[in-house]
Amino acid sequence: MNKILLERLIRPLTAVVFVAALGACATTPQPPASPAAPQPVPVLPFDEALLKAANDLFAKAQLPSADSSSPIRYMLVIDPLVDGMTGDQSAATVSMQSRIEQLAREQYPQFDVQPFSTATVDQSPIVLVGTFTPINQEGKTEGTREAYRICLALADLKSGTIVSKGVARAQPQGVDATPTRHFQDSPVWMRDPATEGYIKTCQGTKPGDPINPVYADRIRTAALIGEAIEAYNAGQYQRALALYEEARQTPGGDQLRVYNGIYLAQWRLGQREAATQSFGQIVDHGLANQNLAIRFLFRPGSTAFIPNPQISGPYPLWLRQVAIHTANSNACLEIAGHTSPTGPQPLNERLSLRRAEYIKRRLESQAPPLSKRTIATGKGSSENLIGTGTDDLSDALDRRVSFQVIDCATPISAASNDRSRAL
Repeated sequence: MNKILLERLIRPLTAVVFVAALGACATTPQPPASPAAPQPVPVLPFDEALLKAANDLFAKAQLPSADSSSPIRYMLVIDPLVDGMTGDQSAATVSMQSRIEQLAREQYPQFDVQPFSTATVDQSPIVLVGTFTPINQEGKTEGTREAYRICLALADLKSGTIVSKGVARAQPQGVDATPTRHFQDSPVWMRDPATEGYIKTCQGTKPGDPINPVYADRIRTAALIGEAIEAYNAGQYQRALALYEEARQTPGGDQLRVYNGIYLAQWRLGQREAATQSFGQIVDHGLANQNLAIRFLFRPGSTAFIPNPQISGPYPLWLRQVAIHTANSNACLEIAGHTSPTGPQPLNERLSLRRAEYIKRRLESQAPPLSKRTIATGKGSSENLIGTGTDDLSDALDRRVSFQVIDCATPISAASNDRSRAL
């Protein structure tokens, strides 16, 4: 076969192979592109984060309109901002509120900022609520907290809806999370429906959603409590007591902030017998809700209370009332000790158990039948509410002793042994 004929035979075959290869490439399915990784939420300096959240809140507010050619002004009141885990007010939340009020007055003239009181609430204003929550790198309220999440919301009482939200994350530097005086002095903490309703109004909503019904139903009582807390923080104990007692008589007054406030004001006024009875009511309230946590402050690494009579002086009264009211209720309790995250977890678990056992013995000395109706456990730092590990007044709740009502049908000795082996 000559050379020319051979080329004529090979060229078509080559073309066919090349076209087939192109076809194969065109029809081969390509792997789907991986979704773009979400952009990390920026963590800003505290002041910058607060201004971002507040400006977004005010600028994006979907305010109700009116048939008027003149500019409309909307009454705005601020229900004091709180820690998103504990419901406590702090030096940080107070400063945040002051800065937000200043911003609204200077840059958003459509808002008429007024005090949060029963008189203003009765006019169905727009209410600003906000939470300031310690979070970890993943934005969760567990583990080591390394930032704060700011959440602000505007709730229109007339329409019953959320009309705006503003959120941001703040660096912890320069943040003073020390609770204000009422919350710092309050002996007992528990998850209270009224406080939970406030937090959910901010954290569990988006614009257009209804206001949390528990919060909406108790907002007038919240205004009374706010005035009482302000009076207590200012050392006006007689006025604070009158306002706490007035709040107690309202339909929404059955809440822990009220019971704590009445006890605190009576104690400050030297009304020891009345304060003792009021603390008993706090214990009954906790037992009815199956949980309460008491702020016992221990010496570091010890089961001994700190030797400061201004702080630990009332502890015997507290323990006696817990023992008496628990014994009278026939309740069974799990007494759990807690520690901050400072130090190795195994050591924290043992220390928290020893503290719980110490409290258990103190209760049994007051009411011997409780020896068969209580167990002691150590939680270490596994259930921190604050989680910052500062070991000061700002995270005192992480070093609490909690009392949880448990089923008396479970043999206490067996349950206690099981829990001890787990540690």
